[in-house]
Amino acid sequence: MSNSSLVLPGLPSQRLYFLDWVRIIAFFLLILYHVGMYYVEWGWHVKSSHASSAIQPLMMLTSPWRLSLLFFISGVASAFMLEKIATGKFLRSRSLRLLLPLIFGMYIVVPPQAYLEVVEKLAYAGSYNEFMQLYLHRFRGFKIEGKVLDLPTWNHLWFVSYLWVYSVLLWFWLAYKPAWFQAARSCLQKQMKGWRILVFPAAYLAMVRMGLLSSFPPNNGLTGDWYNHACYLFIFTFGALVANSSTFWQELAAMRWLALRIAACGWLFLIIYFNIDYPEAPKWLLMLQRCVWVCMGWSAIIAACGYAKEYLNVDSPARRYLTQAVFPVYILHQTYIVIMAHSMKPLALPALTEGILLIALTAATCFFSYEIIRRVSFLRPLFGLDIGFAYKPRSLSPG
Repeated sequence: MSNSSLVLPGLPSQRLYFLDWVRIIAFFLLILYHVGMYYVEWGWHVKSSHASSAIQPLMMLTSPWRLSLLFFISGVASAFMLEKIATGKFLRSRSLRLLLPLIFGMYIVVPPQAYLEVVEKLAYAGSYNEFMQLYLHRFRGFKIEGKVLDLPTWNHLWFVSYLWVYSVLLWFWLAYKPAWFQAARSCLQKQMKGWRILVFPAAYLAMVRMGLLSSFPPNNGLTGDWYNHACYLFIFTFGALVANSSTFWQELAAMRWLALRIAACGWLFLIIYFNIDYPEAPKWLLMLQRCVWVCMGWSAIIAACGYAKEYLNVDSPARRYLTQAVFPVYILHQTYIVIMAHSMKPLALPALTEGILLIALTAATCFFSYEIIRRVSFLRPLFGLDIGFAYKPRSLSPG
């Protein structure tokens, strides 16, 4: 993103600081979520001896919407960036901000996650250097839960690869068919008012989930991931199309309470559904669950943005600092969680103590690392930052 805050065209005094805050909060929820993945029964890279279903309802609170929210905000940010700079510069900037950290992450940041996964699940006895030789040579001999472990891997950085692809598609659309983009923007903004904001996107997402999820379950591998693309590309594009509509953002604030109630009811339904013990859910109930999933997720996005518009549309030194820090923290956080969780196992701490300590240590090491990264010129672009040491009020960069 450029070095200025998002400004609505024609409304220079109305800045979208609230979306910075939503993005900051959403990314930091990932720390809590990925620490939680260590303690639930769902599959993950490493697992605690305390793993159970106890906190799965809390995990379900954000599962349907946290990544969709990030893609939505990324679409908004990309649209504003394209309105400020030429399309060619946009593509170069986006590629440097996303592809360089992705490649660096895949070969430097992420490998410890894969190494500790094979150590814990396959009792791999080789050293890290020996594992890295296999990693770099695309070894296919590690099989976990019936699946071959793909090496090299991007693990949690899959979001960055998807974001780059979607940014390229948006660039292509604006570079070659700008009139089509403006027509789509005008049409959508006329329709997205009142109840339509809640119903129309949710209806599309429900049809996609009912029609594609079984045939194309998410794989986060970019290719063949048709369900994820049908959802995330739509939400990213939706964000780009509504970005400059002051009416749209006012509508979100007006319907925040309704959206919050819908999301809360959806969350309760999902908790009940996933705690019913039956051999196989009837087809109609499965389809209902999928509809509720997307309704809950989309309503939560509307509520989050609406409440932020009403109460967090303010600038501060904290916003400027965290806007800079959030992407490096995102790149590093899961590797730190995996390393520290594995290292703490011999201590045999109680689950609550261990979990709180893991969250605190992850946050501390991430921000300590950021303080180093932002001061070292050659490290900054590897983590999506501008070259050079500066405190600039950037907004929604790089996602």
